[in-house]
Amino acid sequence: MKKLLFLLPCLFFFTSASVLANKTSVEIKAPSEVKKGTEVTLVINVSHFGNSKGHHTDWVYLKINGEEVKRWQYDKTSLPPGGNFTLEFKYMVNEDLNIEVEGNCNLHGSTGVKKATIKAN
Repeated sequence: MKKLLFLLPCLFFFTSASVLANKTSVEIKAPSEVKKGTEVTLVINVSHFGNSKGHHTDWVYLKINGEEVKRWQYDKTSLPPGGNFTLEFKYMVNEDLNIEVEGNCNLHGSTGVKKATIKAN
C-alpha cells in the first residue's frame, strides 16, 4: 500500500509534465525596409517551456538569403539563458534579405521556421 501511495504521485507528475512540454518557437523582429548600407539589428525571441539539463532549447539558427550566418548551440553544460530569451545579430543590408530563423527543443523539436524580409532601397 505504501508503494502505491508513492507511485501514484510519481505517475501523475510524469504524465502531467509531458502535457506541459512544448516545442521551441521563435519570432524575428526586423525592419521591413531600410536604405542600402544600413546596419540592422535582427532580434530573435525564443520561447520554450523548460530549461534544464534534460529538457532545453539545444540550437537556434539564422539564415540570410539561404546561407546560415549564425547558430547558437546549447547543451546540458551550457544551457540557454532561460526558457524565454532574446538573441541579437547585426547585419549590413546591401541587398534585399530573406531571413529564416528556427529553434529546436532537444526532446520535442521545433514549431517550424519563421521568415521575414527586408527590402533594401
